Amino acid sequence: MCERDQIDEWTRRGGFDWTGNRRQFAAMGAMGALAACAPGSIAGSSEELAEDRVTIATRDGTMDAYFVRPARGRHPAIVTWPDIAGLREAFEVMAQRLAKQGYAVLVVNPYYRAIPAPQFRDFADFRAQGGFEKVGLWRGALNADAVMRDATAVIGWLDQRPDVDTARGVGTHGYCMGGPFTVWTAAAVPGRVRAAASLHGGGLVRPDDAQSPHKLLARTQARYLIAIGQDDDAKAPGDKTAFREAASAAGRPAEVEVYPANHGWTVIDSPSYDQAAAERAWERMSAMFATL
Repeated sequence: MCERDQIDEWTRRGGFDWTGNRRQFAAMGAMGALAACAPGSIAGSSEELAEDRVTIATRDGTMDAYFVRPARGRHPAIVTWPDIAGLREAFEVMAQRLAKQGYAVLVVNPYYRAIPAPQFRDFADFRAQGGFEKVGLWRGALNADAVMRDATAVIGWLDQRPDVDTARGVGTHGYCMGGPFTVWTAAAVPGRVRAAASLHGGGLVRPDDAQSPHKLLARTQARYLIAIGQDDDAKAPGDKTAFREAASAAGRPAEVEVYPANHGWTVIDSPSYDQAAAERAWERMSAMFATL
């Protein structure tokens, strides 16, 4: 999980300009779009995109979200759970790249019970606004039951969309605090969710919690990508083994790997963004989503 000292370190020089990361990410995305045009790829990768700000009725209120997909055709759906700083431009850019690969991508506002998105422009803004104090109550509402209610609502909404291919499975990916949300999503709608990726997710193994993600794997029908930061692994080195063992016992395919990069390395507005490691994680995630 994102820690105070880490974000303080990220922004201690008075801010962070992530435009270079965005350019790198966009360039790699363009290369990926060309590769996706190869035989056997998902149709629609070279098409222009359609994007909307949408609202979704949930049991707890009205969720706002960002929805992007190829402008024509029907496509497998992906649910994106952002990190602690919420739905913002960086996640929209990342969703656009995934949509260009042929997916209908919904980036949710996990804090919708309290406030519409965006809550922060980027991590520098998160720190400047006292982000940890601000999101404390918002995050407190996001227990397993709440996330599963939300996941049920958003997948139900996606399945009513004419641009979503309901003959294909749903994928989900989550970052930082959103990592465990992917397993809860798979447990909430097991008949639809076929793939879940946790990118430097925290709290996947909670030994004293009956709803710990690793304890719910048998309730799911998904395959998993668990990409772990090297610093997160150093703090909890047993978690990767516990998750692997739980996945094996549940009969769920799971790729669990520690990456040579620090927490936040896959998010383009993060000062710890590592292009090489991020592209590897993206490649592995894309390969998994191709099985939907």
